[in-house]
Amino acid sequence: MIPYGRQSVDEADIEAVVQVLRSDWLTQGPAIERFEAAMATRCATDHGVMVCNATAALHIACLAAGLGPGDWLWTSPNTFLASANCGLYCGARVDFVDIDPLTWNLSAEALALKLEIAEREGRLPKVVVAVAFAGQSCDMAAIARLAERYGFTLIEDASHAVGAQYGGQPVGSGEFADMTVFSFHPVKIITTAEGGIVMTRHTELAERLRRLRSHGMTRDPAMMSEPSHGPWYYQQVELGFNYRATDIQAALGVSQLARLDGFLARRRALADAYDQALTGLGLQLPARQASAESAWHLYVVRIAERRDEVFAALRAAGVGVNVHYIPVHLQPFYRQMGFGPGDFPEAEAYYAQALSLPLYPGLTEAEQHYIVNALSDALA
Repeated sequence: MIPYGRQSVDEADIEAVVQVLRSDWLTQGPAIERFEAAMATRCATDHGVMVCNATAALHIACLAAGLGPGDWLWTSPNTFLASANCGLYCGARVDFVDIDPLTWNLSAEALALKLEIAEREGRLPKVVVAVAFAGQSCDMAAIARLAERYGFTLIEDASHAVGAQYGGQPVGSGEFADMTVFSFHPVKIITTAEGGIVMTRHTELAERLRRLRSHGMTRDPAMMSEPSHGPWYYQQVELGFNYRATDIQAALGVSQLARLDGFLARRRALADAYDQALTGLGLQLPARQASAESAWHLYVVRIAERRDEVFAALRAAGVGVNVHYIPVHLQPFYRQMGFGPGDFPEAEAYYAQALSLPLYPGLTEAEQHYIVNALSDALA
């Protein structure tokens, strides 16, 4: 079976991990700071705060934004569960904004209309999580203008988009989003096995993110309620979590980051080859925005009819196609909150037709040729 995604781990990655295993620091050591600094340099921003996974990153980003009970978080229904669940973790309420029918990202136009209504009704969001679906950013400039006008914190869930660009800037630079979250799950652009990070330009946010990932503790005398008892002393100043990553993960991340340009080049070459090979088959291919350069985490096509039959035929032929994503508002848990079919018609129409084709750096030309032929046969 050709999988839809797969990590690429080489001997340099293995040696980087082995060096940590032979060192004095397996966690809370220097490799964490090295990876955070390397990510900040890559993203042309000031701060990176690494955590155990991207769901934890979204959670503490929302907390750092002040999200809490009585507040609203809005996000795209075309995303993984974590983009919405992070609001519920904070005690907030969650709502969704429908997607653009061409980019399959949260629609800036739909967001603008929904904000106008919400302002009249007194239920504006505290946080909007804009998801860079498949590796391509939303219309972040337009959404940032709306954030300034309506006063919400803009978090970009760029879990798919390590190495992507928007408006000529690296995703994660903070040019538009207050905070940007990346994922390092094995099927993502680079991997730390599990892991996530929050990028931000704002020192105050970064300091709070660091406290929140480690139990809400501080050793900063300026934040303490009484003088320090000694070098061992710390205080818990807010409720935090044990969301720390390990130096093992961070060392793998540093090594993987050195290979990022090669990963991106290969993914883009494969996406270009798919574009060329699939033209004329009656599929809707991924849109390419002039302002955004995708990291190509996913290559998704839309099939107007018989998607499920095509899916089954490809799986039977050994092609590990997948579907990204089931609209979050249609999950049973969210239906209990009152959501249901028809609420976000563009996302629902997309879901009925979407098919993710295999895409990862190790995919060979022969395998891609086989996938294209199998898809063509299934469509016939």
